[in-house]
Amino acid sequence: MQFASPYFLWLLAVIPLMVVYYVWRTRQGGASIQVSTIDGVAEAPRTVRYYLRHLPFALRCAAVALLIVALARPQSVDEGSTSNTEGIDIVLAIDISTSMLAQDLQPDRIQAAKQVAGNFIADRPGDRIGLVAFAGEAFTQSPLTTDQGTLQTLLGRLRSGVVEDGTAIGNGLATAINRLRESDATSMPMERSACATWLPQAPLVCVPSMKRISMPKARPAAKETSTPESEFHDSTTNSTATV
Repeated sequence: MQFASPYFLWLLAVIPLMVVYYVWRTRQGGASIQVSTIDGVAEAPRTVRYYLRHLPFALRCAAVALLIVALARPQSVDEGSTSNTEGIDIVLAIDISTSMLAQDLQPDRIQAAKQVAGNFIADRPGDRIGLVAFAGEAFTQSPLTTDQGTLQTLLGRLRSGVVEDGTAIGNGLATAINRLRESDATSMPMERSACATWLPQAPLVCVPSMKRISMPKARPAAKETSTPESEFHDSTTNSTATV
């Protein structure tokens, strides 16, 4: 928080002066009616009004302080920063057919796949990752995004039985590749392509985008050396050919 007119805050020094004056006036105040003795009322019970006798002054001090702060014009400033990061586009294709309910992996295959995928997403904070689920059909659960919280939430919602049963892995890979083709990321120096990687820990296919590829330097072509025919001998004579 900052103040547009911070010099008005110097007026807050008036508050201690008001307190000092109030205390001095309270102690210096004399009785308005002179009586011979107050012994008869000294033991009288004190009401709430007695304990709240200083409340009006406290409210006046608070009002003056708030007025001074308002004159200083407090402002809240949101500062943003822009950072550039490099990453790759990855689409995870996950099988959600009923075969994923098998318990050869604990607690079952689909939960194991979701756990592996969740760890994979958490380990790649700079990449855009999408989710594709497939069984008898394939659909996009999440487009390419860097929002890992949303990805983890959508990943946790995957379950079997939401589409026709089957294992159309080809449709799943095709859908994943189409999501990569729709990416607005620049591919260099090759046109964006995709390759599928099977993660052995669970039935899960990772389809990364080949958008940042360093092309190997071309090797210099070997010079062709022509050899006179006289240097070649017939193989039947068990001699070698010199090149």
